[in-house]
Parts: sequence; C-alpha cells; structure tokens
Amino acid sequence: MTRKEAREQAFIIIFEKEFNNEYSLDEIIEAAKDAELFEADDFSKSLAEKTLDTMDKLDEIIVANLKGGWKLSRISKVSLAILRLAICEITQFEDIPVSVSINEAVELAKMYAAEEDASFINGLLGSVSRGIASDAE
Repeated sequence: MTRKEAREQAFIIIFEKEFNNEYSLDEIIEAAKDAELFEADDFSKSLAEKTLDTMDKLDEIIVANLKGGWKLSRISKVSLAILRLAICEITQFEDIPVSVSINEAVELAKMYAAEEDASFINGLLGSVSRGIASDAE
C-alpha cells in the first residue's frame, strides 16, 4: 500500500469517527475491514490514532490560523478531517516533508470535498507551515 492510499484510509477513519464517536478506532477499522472497504496498514492506523489523540491541539492550531471571521464550526466535516490529518502529519511525523503533507491534503480535498475547499485547505496549511517554520527559528 502506498503512503497516498494509507493517508486516504486514515482520512476515512477520522471522518467516520466524527459520526460514530461511541466506537473505538479499532472497532471502526474492524467494521471497514469486514465490509471490505479497505485494510488499514501500520501507517494509516498510526496516523489516524495520532490525529484522534491530539484532536484538541490540532483544532487549536486550525483556529489560530483561520482568517476572515471563520470559525471551526463553519468548516465542513470533510475539510476538518483533512486539515486535522495534515496538521497531525506536519507536527507529528518529522520524516515527512511539509510540502508532501500539504499536497496530499489538497489532493484529498479535490477527491472528497467541495470544489472551493482545496484552495481553502491549501491556504490554511500554508499558514500553519509558515507559523511552524517561524517558531523553529
């Protein structure tokens, strides 16, 4: 399985968890396997798990980078899942270049989100990455 496919699976898990919060990560993965929707690999499970474990911190980062009066509640669930996933990858997986995380998030948005969401996600993640870069200096 490629990293691109693993990211897509992690996105699906995170998105599914948004609607089925009463189920554990393992239960969601098992249900997806039973339905033969996908088979999670180590990377997708690790990415989904870290994203869900750090959700509050990820949401803080998103809110800190919103502009123009946007609020977290205004972001679609699809875009929010993609943003959380990408920011988790940017902040928790140092071996993955930031540009790759952003590009993959934009590609997920093009596949699953509304047409204008890809540019919104790209802009917000660009802001996040600039903030992280300036914090590192």
